[in-house]
Parts: sequence; C-alpha cells; structure tokens
Amino acid sequence: MNNIVIGIEGLVGSGKTSICKELLKYIPNSIILHGGNLYRGIVYALMSSKNINIKELKDNVKNVNIKELMNKLGVEFKIEDRETVIYVNNKKINDEILQSKENSIAVSIAGGNADNTAFYDFARTLIDMYKQNFNVIVSGRDLINIYPDLDYHLFIEASLDERIKRKLKQYGNNANYEEIKKNIVSRDELQEKAGYYKIYDKTIKIDVTKCSTVEESAQKVLKELHI
Repeated sequence: MNNIVIGIEGLVGSGKTSICKELLKYIPNSIILHGGNLYRGIVYALMSSKNINIKELKDNVKNVNIKELMNKLGVEFKIEDRETVIYVNNKKINDEILQSKENSIAVSIAGGNADNTAFYDFARTLIDMYKQNFNVIVSGRDLINIYPDLDYHLFIEASLDERIKRKLKQYGNNANYEEIKKNIVSRDELQEKAGYYKIYDKTIKIDVTKCSTVEESAQKVLKELHI
C-alpha cells in the first residue's frame, strides 16, 4: 500500500496539534510535520535576534523571503519521536515558547504578509521526501497550496467558547478569559484575511466542539480516513 499525506488545518484553538499527536497512535508508520511550528520558529528567531515588536514585524516582513530568512537565522528542524522539533542556532526550542500568545499573534501577522513561495517549495520537497518512507501527517496553514496532492484535507472546527476554554487550560492560572477571547478573535480575523480558512471541494470539515478528550477528537477524524 502506498504511503499517504494527510493535511490537517483548523480554527485557532481547535486542538489540531493535539489531534495530530494522538493520530500517531493509530496510523501505522506515521510521522508529523508541524509546518506551523517551523514557521513559529522562524518568527521567534526573527523577533529574538532583532528584538523587534509586532508592528515592526508587519512593516518589515512584506518583501521577506521566508526560506532565505530561515537559513540566515539558523532555523532548522529534525524528526524526533516521530514529529518535528525546531532548533534555532542548534538550540532546541520547546513547544511552550513556540505556542506562546505573543509568538502566535506574530506568526498570524507574518504568515499573511510574507513571500512564502520559496518556503512552500521547501515544504513540498520535504513532504515528498518523507512520503517515500512514511505516512505523513502535515499540520499547518494553506496546505492545499503547499501540497495540492494531499490524500486528505481535514479542517478542524470548534465553537469560540470551546476554543477559549482550551486555551485557558493551555495557558494556565495566569490566563484571562477576555484576553484569550480577544486574541483568538484577532487571530481568526488575520487567518481569514490571509485566506487560510478557505474550504475546498476536497476539504472534510470536522467539528470537535462536543468532544471531551483529544482521543474522542482523534477518533472522529479517523472515521473520515479510509486507512
């Protein structure tokens, strides 16, 4: 049986990353390429190295070639324990930093303004390379344009209230409901403006609002996969 590529996108806070991790338990010979985390690593490195704020990022990123920037900043990824891990100048960057509120907002701004052409070519080459030996789960944005030959394109949805609850749990005791809500709504607007919430003919929408666990969400996804 030929290896397949499963693209998973979704609304901010819908749990797509957790779902991807859970799917590793059920999809044989599979790995995850966290495209979003690679982008997060680039933006994190950019903001750290130049110490710029979000407004400066928006003003400066328009004509930036993301792949060239990745090379200049020393951003690379490795596959560890079957999923992408991000390094900046040979230092591993943990998920807590990559998924922080500040970095998430900056990524939403950069993704909609930067020149992604070379970055998309790079991602396509990676997927083709890994597909030779693995079933590839790709998590990220704009996946149809990155890899038109996806075997499955899934879009994870959940209500705004549910997404706020999940982010509150993720960010812990210092999280504020209204602040989280504002951030999610703002990022939704940025993603939609950038065209990243587009639904295609082959897209399968999956609403996980009523799923009480990641396992339930993953099982709902698995029902749509003929594997």
